Amino acid sequence: MIGLVLDNRYKLTDFIGQGGMALVYKALDQRTHHAVAIKILKPEYKNDEEFLRRFEREAQAASKVSHHNIVNLLDVGSQDNYRYLVLEYVEGRTLKDIIDEKGALPPVTSVQIAIRLLSALQHMHKNGIIHRDIKPQNILIHADGHVKVSDFGIARLAGSGTISKTDMVMGSVHYFSPEQAQGQEVTEASDIYSAGVVLYEMLTGTVPFDGDTPVAIAMQHIKVPPRAVNILNPAVSPAINAVVQKAMAKDPKNRYQQAEDMARDLQKALNEPNTQPPEVILDPPAKEEDKPMRRTRRPAERFDWHRMLRPLIFSLAALVVTGIIALLAVRMYNSIVNSATAPYVIDETEKNALNLIARAGLTAEVSRVSDAERPVGTVIQQAPEYGTTMRKGSKLLITVSTGPQEQEVPSLYGMNVTKATAELEKYGFTLLALPGREVSEKPWDTVLSQTPEAGEKMTAGGIVQVTLSGGSVTIPNLVGMNRAEALQLAESIGLRVTEILEEPVEDATKDQQVAAQFFTDMNNQPVQPGDRVISGTMGRIAVYVLTPPQTEVP
Repeated sequence: MIGLVLDNRYKLTDFIGQGGMALVYKALDQRTHHAVAIKILKPEYKNDEEFLRRFEREAQAASKVSHHNIVNLLDVGSQDNYRYLVLEYVEGRTLKDIIDEKGALPPVTSVQIAIRLLSALQHMHKNGIIHRDIKPQNILIHADGHVKVSDFGIARLAGSGTISKTDMVMGSVHYFSPEQAQGQEVTEASDIYSAGVVLYEMLTGTVPFDGDTPVAIAMQHIKVPPRAVNILNPAVSPAINAVVQKAMAKDPKNRYQQAEDMARDLQKALNEPNTQPPEVILDPPAKEEDKPMRRTRRPAERFDWHRMLRPLIFSLAALVVTGIIALLAVRMYNSIVNSATAPYVIDETEKNALNLIARAGLTAEVSRVSDAERPVGTVIQQAPEYGTTMRKGSKLLITVSTGPQEQEVPSLYGMNVTKATAELEKYGFTLLALPGREVSEKPWDTVLSQTPEAGEKMTAGGIVQVTLSGGSVTIPNLVGMNRAEALQLAESIGLRVTEILEEPVEDATKDQQVAAQFFTDMNNQPVQPGDRVISGTMGRIAVYVLTPPQTEVP
């Protein structure tokens, strides 16, 4: 099907993969020249009412949501025997692929990904959508780090009409809730349970329940409490562990009732590791017959060494062990003291990102680009990616959104030039100070006016010209004052005397007095005592210098 053009618009370019009912292709939208993903119902299901209903339900569910943590639906169509959905194309990997590669992820990274997932769930639930198949395979991590929830294939509208029994138990057995395992109707709490399982797997590198058959796994979801996360990963704080336990409560009434509540507790646990954990209503302990079987191992057969060789062997073993311990200690010390792990800062505000980077022992380098979808001031890219081991003090590059290409110019009036420059950088604008300054009561370097004015729209990269204050000072009359006193007075009010002309005088009473003053403003206009000029205006003075009288030689 590569090369096929759907609706005279979408040209299939690459095969991505397939699911139970659909083929997925990468395609080029020939109208916008953007890459998109095309999900095509398999031809063998074109007359199957069940699969047609599921395909239409996915389109209906996806059309009701639009969120930066959800793979958005762009179009729906049909051509010949093909029914298809056009979706946002995400260049990246699934969360499952990342866990399989790296094992347990750092707690900070795991929590930040979970918060994005919960943000997407909160949006779905508010729009009446229950996903019912939350799992790492359906969570995409974009190449730039963004988290995207995908696949509404078995999603359902909350409160919709009757559903079949097969609908009720659908979902992936490692991640679905106890009520799904029992074929009961699901609610928003079912998605929250699945989100808890996903977070559990990120924190530990393994699913909470496993078994030889789907039925064995399902029974554990129903009856067996999961092991505490911080038993498997001591780096997880009690507060984070409590959030996971609450999300995975067997009884839906004992879980978080809204995704945003779970996200709030996770953020608090991240910001305040020693915070009081949320209240968790414990599930009843599992009966002995419900607990998973543990395999026993036969003790290793003992080998009877010759008595005379034992001291030598033990001594050699002790030396080897001592050497290994020393080597590991050195490596561990270097690892702890000199290395740092890149934190996950995608979608964080610039301020929060800088704090996380500093807390990790790294420095930040910030660049800014226009992005119509991301709020101004949020991080949209980072390099290297989260979880990368780095040397302490190394630079983590972050890219911050300046918002849409065209946006309103902020008001800079009254700001110091440094603050005004930083404010414009948030929007991708550049400050240009006009030459010269104006006399003003405002402090030196304060913005007095700007072009374009505040509220006018301008594209990213535009220049905002500003007029700066030079402050103000009243020119004093220095004539007749002593040289030292005159210079001290000029300096105290912000004036600089740039040249001193010495005028010879025979009158000793005038020695070191100011004979004249010559001040000019920034436009080289002469000013008189009492005029108001910019603080720092250059000027010069003439000072009498005593010269001995000339005597005639007899």
